[in-house]
Amino acid sequence: MDSSTIPPTPEQILELKAQRALDENALRLIFFEARTANGFLDAPVARELLERAVEIAELGPTSANTLPVRYVFVESAAGKEKLRPALSPGNLDKTMKAPVTAIVAADLKFYENIPRTFPTRPEMAANFSPPEKAEFTRGFARDNAILQMAYFIIAARAVGLDAGPMGGFDRELLDAAFFPDGRLISLFLINLGYADDTKTFPRLPRLRPSEIATFT
Repeated sequence: MDSSTIPPTPEQILELKAQRALDENALRLIFFEARTANGFLDAPVARELLERAVEIAELGPTSANTLPVRYVFVESAAGKEKLRPALSPGNLDKTMKAPVTAIVAADLKFYENIPRTFPTRPEMAANFSPPEKAEFTRGFARDNAILQMAYFIIAARAVGLDAGPMGGFDRELLDAAFFPDGRLISLFLINLGYADDTKTFPRLPRLRPSEIATFT
């Protein structure tokens, strides 16, 4: 038997997985030194970086690989003015000045892509498409899109960007302005760019693992 066709032993698999663990530099970039951006430098963000972050985040798991998240990257002055009426007062100034604001949305008709994204079970689309499934489908899309948003924040940090996610906005106003056909629903906003560290707040306390994790 060709040695290249011999499957690895469990011990070899475990060793390979251990070698893939992130080093301290990567962990500092993504978690330990990263903060929620509260203000940004006046520096443009290359679309290629945003596309790369989307591409990386797309690799994270979702239920049945349904991938319901959608992004609208608001870069232009006109786009920001369209966004303005929906913003809460506390988020207005920093959002208008951010190089890019991502509208994170869920596609309520994500199931149309199931034959493509889950080709081994294309019939699963029927679990979501009937009108009587609308509420279930909405919740499913929302839950999985939020999961994908978390991957995107980590991916944005991984490509060198800073992120400031926000829930303080009027979703009905925003959806009426950006998604009038009702197919997409907004979930969060994320300001993106290169953080002005003089405006970044110190890290707030976190709970200890023993307070949030149990073993049984």
